[in-house]
Amino acid sequence: MAKVITLGELMLRLSTPNHERIIQADSFDVCYGGGEANVAVTLANFGAEVEFVTKLPDNPPGDAALAELRKYNVGTHFIARGGERLGIYYLESGSSVRPSKVIYDRAHSAIAEAVPEDFDFEAVFSGADWFHFTGITPAISERGTELVRAALKAAKAAGVTVSCDLNFRKKLWTSEKAREVMTDLMQYVDICIGNEEDADKVLGFRPAGSDVEKGKLDLAGYKDIFSQMCDRFHFRYVVSSLRESRSASDNGWSACVMDGRTGEFYHSSHYNITPIVDRVGGGDAVAGGFIYGLLYPDETKRIVGAGAVSEADNADGGDFGAGNAVMRNALEFAVAGAALKHTIPGDFNHISKEEAGTLLKSGGSGRVQR
Repeated sequence: MAKVITLGELMLRLSTPNHERIIQADSFDVCYGGGEANVAVTLANFGAEVEFVTKLPDNPPGDAALAELRKYNVGTHFIARGGERLGIYYLESGSSVRPSKVIYDRAHSAIAEAVPEDFDFEAVFSGADWFHFTGITPAISERGTELVRAALKAAKAAGVTVSCDLNFRKKLWTSEKAREVMTDLMQYVDICIGNEEDADKVLGFRPAGSDVEKGKLDLAGYKDIFSQMCDRFHFRYVVSSLRESRSASDNGWSACVMDGRTGEFYHSSHYNITPIVDRVGGGDAVAGGFIYGLLYPDETKRIVGAGAVSEADNADGGDFGAGNAVMRNALEFAVAGAALKHTIPGDFNHISKEEAGTLLKSGGSGRVQR
């Protein structure tokens, strides 16, 4: 079984019930989340072996966060304890023409103040096959940047495949700072994941002809910038989720991918998601599904079923066996799983592999499963 490592911040999420404004709320719904933790839970739900690396305060809130990960079979062997506090974020859930709003309360959290010496990265990556991080962790603090850099160096020394979800957060840093830091870190990255804003704000690549806020996509623009990104950073794959935001409650959803070795470009199936229950974690669900699809190509092909791409369709080979056949099946699986995430409250994607396969086969009919 392949072993995946993710590193980042696990936060307490306080969200308003029933789409209330924060000023209206007399109570909050409580759950936990964070980009890399969301990916870890997705992979664990699919049956992969995954370890989440972070630092949590040695107090009851930290204990509760640790228990939440263990509940979903995420490994916690390398989590350090200490620091001042657990990070928090507030979510005001939007509806229709009113967008959702996130307010961070995460300054000086345990992981933001962590240093590389808090972790034995040689032990962390011993026997590991994959390392996933996001652009959020370097953004939370200067120490966060150094922690990620140390982890990346150790991962590469251990021969581990590295994926990064660019995940630009304008409330954490500027585009200029993001480009300075993340451009340097791309030297360690094999698979780059993000969306059109991430590619623009973090790496300076903007797809021409698309306006996702108006529901307009021009795939030729994505193909062009993917090719440029692969040429510059030598990525093995570049993936972008494609969200057409018609309103906070009504989105179009798909994704595209390019094989950096062959230039093959593929656009997934498209889903209309309305009404949206919770869109937070949708991109993380794509990342988790795509990682799983590359690590377990035969299982993913079985799940995708009749729509799966066979080895005969593309026998180029490559590091993952069936080349673009594996890439396409992985993307279809990832997009279906992420579409389902939009129907589930909270950051985590509480679905099974089989449920993603059912959506792929049903086309989204939503018929009762008896």
